[in-house]
Amino acid sequence: MALIPTTILTGFLGAGKTTLLNRMLREPHGHKIAVIENEFGQENIDNEILVQESNEQIVEMNNGCICCTVRGDLIVALETLGRKRDEGELQFDHVVIETTGVANPGPVAQTFFMDDAVASRYLLDAIITVVDTRHAMQQLDEHEEAQRQVGFADRILLSKTDLVDAAQTETLIARLRRINPRATIGRTEFGKVPVSEVLDLRGFNLNDKLEIDPAFLAEEEHEHHDCDEHCDHDHHDHHHAHHSDGIAAFAFKSDRPFDVAKLDEFLGSLVQVYGPRMLRYKGVLWMEGADRKVVFQGVHQMMGTDIGAKWSDSEPRGSKMVFIGKNLPKDIFIRGLEQCLV
Repeated sequence: MALIPTTILTGFLGAGKTTLLNRMLREPHGHKIAVIENEFGQENIDNEILVQESNEQIVEMNNGCICCTVRGDLIVALETLGRKRDEGELQFDHVVIETTGVANPGPVAQTFFMDDAVASRYLLDAIITVVDTRHAMQQLDEHEEAQRQVGFADRILLSKTDLVDAAQTETLIARLRRINPRATIGRTEFGKVPVSEVLDLRGFNLNDKLEIDPAFLAEEEHEHHDCDEHCDHDHHDHHHAHHSDGIAAFAFKSDRPFDVAKLDEFLGSLVQVYGPRMLRYKGVLWMEGADRKVVFQGVHQMMGTDIGAKWSDSEPRGSKMVFIGKNLPKDIFIRGLEQCLV
């Protein structure tokens, strides 16, 4: 039985999640979407597209979509939708979970790895984070939840770009890339975005590609530069652009292979000690004696590995890893990984 792809839609209060979701549900894209509203209040998706029944948990929408309001357990909601689909009561080929504006997407993502019944039926396709371009800098400064939502994202969609100038948008994009260099960044105007940019991304799946922004890696190498009176930077712009986010990313690269046993032991200890602070991590690894790439990724304490494509004769072998988390001790991670190399 094919797994049902599931998208987690997140973003801070007022970013435009519901506007995007409404547009997705109205578009004639051929998908039958079940929506889970992971909200605590009584208000659901806009009344104009939702038939409100106060005593019903699952309701039909005007586009043939289904909405399920979760005030309790997400696992129960997913199992209920799956059962009704099996029994022919509901028809859908994709699930979208919309979280609250102040939610941490981590526990929602972990559901797809920790619960066997969910994992056997659903595939976590991607985490989409909508970012309010006008207010994001302040929200990232003041709210860890906003940083977490960016840190977990596979794809970031900027909303309200028409309300700021190009320079402000570019400053925000640079900050988002420092927090999460592995997420792709797009834009949405009043919720309008091609469905191909939000559904069936397979962004969360294990694969043999790890896209790390080259500018991010260059910035990593120069991040310890200290300005002095001889520095020719524009000091205002230099300091204004670099915010000290609690959620941040760093990368590790090496052109030497890993010792399998040493790396297994070290990664296990990292997850045990720092797992709750490790939001997302992913890598393509060169292991000693292996002719195939090894891909690993995880969320908090849930870590998995998979065998990737064969190393081709023409490509240079090496490892690339990125870690996104809250106040992670970069030096401990880097030094430990270096000690695992052959």
